[in-house]
Amino acid sequence: MSRSIAFPALSLAVALAACTRTPRASTPREMPTPSVQVGACGEPTRDGVVGQTPKLDRADRDLDGDGVVENIVVDRAMCTPEGNCYWNVFRPPPSGTTECSRYAGTFAAAALEPLAARGEDNMSDVRGYWNLHGGRLLLQSYRFVRGGYQLTDALLCRRAADDRLDCSDNDAL
Repeated sequence: MSRSIAFPALSLAVALAACTRTPRASTPREMPTPSVQVGACGEPTRDGVVGQTPKLDRADRDLDGDGVVENIVVDRAMCTPEGNCYWNVFRPPPSGTTECSRYAGTFAAAALEPLAARGEDNMSDVRGYWNLHGGRLLLQSYRFVRGGYQLTDALLCRRAADDRLDCSDNDAL
C-alpha cells in the first residue's frame, strides 16, 4: 500500500474510533455477593450486600402481616447512577427470645412494590423495578421460599408516551 493511501485510511480509522461511544450496559449487574448466607444470623447495619464505607438507608415493611416490620436496608453508596440499589431483607427474631435477626435475601431494584401474592411463612411477594437506559426497565419478582427471597420472574418493559408500561416476554423491546 502506498503512503498516500495509508495515511487517509489511518486518519479515517482514528476519526471513526473517536466518534464512537462505549455502549452502556442495559442489564442489571451481577449482584454482589452478600456477606452472610440466606437464613443465617445477620446485623442489618453491616450484613447482606453492603460496601466498605456504607451510606445506609431503610425501607422497613411488614412483609408477613404479623404487625412487626422486617428490616429492609440499602447501602446508597452501592447504588448506580440510575438509582438501582441492593435492598437487604432481615427477619426480626420472635418477640421474647434472644435469637438473632435472620438475613432473608437481597432485592435488586430502584423501587420495591409488595404484592398481594404470598410465599412461604406468609411473606409477601415483592416486585423490584431496575432502571435501564432509554426509558426501559426490568421488572423482577421475588418470592419467599425455604427461608429466603428468590428471584422468580423477570420482564423487560419500556415506558410508553402516555406513561404506561409496555412489557413483553420477547426481545422486541
